[in-house]
Amino acid sequence: MDHRKDKLILVDCDGVLLDWKYAFYKWMAESNGLEAMEEGVYDVATTFHITKTESRMLVRQFNESARIGFLPALGDAIKYVKKLHSEGYIFHCITSLSKDEYAKKARMENLERLFGKGVFEELICLDCGADKDEGLLPYKDSGCIWVEDKPLNAECGANLGLRAILIEHDFNSDYNHTDILKVKNWKEIYESIV
Repeated sequence: MDHRKDKLILVDCDGVLLDWKYAFYKWMAESNGLEAMEEGVYDVATTFHITKTESRMLVRQFNESARIGFLPALGDAIKYVKKLHSEGYIFHCITSLSKDEYAKKARMENLERLFGKGVFEELICLDCGADKDEGLLPYKDSGCIWVEDKPLNAECGANLGLRAILIEHDFNSDYNHTDILKVKNWKEIYESIV
């Protein structure tokens, strides 16, 4: 465990740092001729009216494509992540991207291009769509901050003794949990930390 845990922030990537949804929806339209049919849901199969098998295959294909290295930042993430880093905070990113080593390299290059080199000291890539238990376990009972957008993964962090923060999106806006701070943006995260 990092001896600087009081300055360590654990973060998910997609929907927290990067706007995966925007890039994925664009790719679905351009490369697959599919438009979102339902908004406000986390499930790709429901959103695009396709089967679960098709949705898993397409998400993996996207996550392992060259496009994964060029996702835009989410909202005000760049400003406040850089601000926190300049104040001595470091980040470990735990993402359910892919086990593919090139996808991991592309993700790290994307993060470094947007947020700067050295901001993310660790990049832990779990398999596509995997829950975060495995990635969070080494940080158990550390009290580290854990920023996520999927309620189930935020709860996983809270149950492991982390300070869970949930970034609000249309698919999780009605979610409430007493042990999890819900925020609208990185400005609110920054203000809750410093």
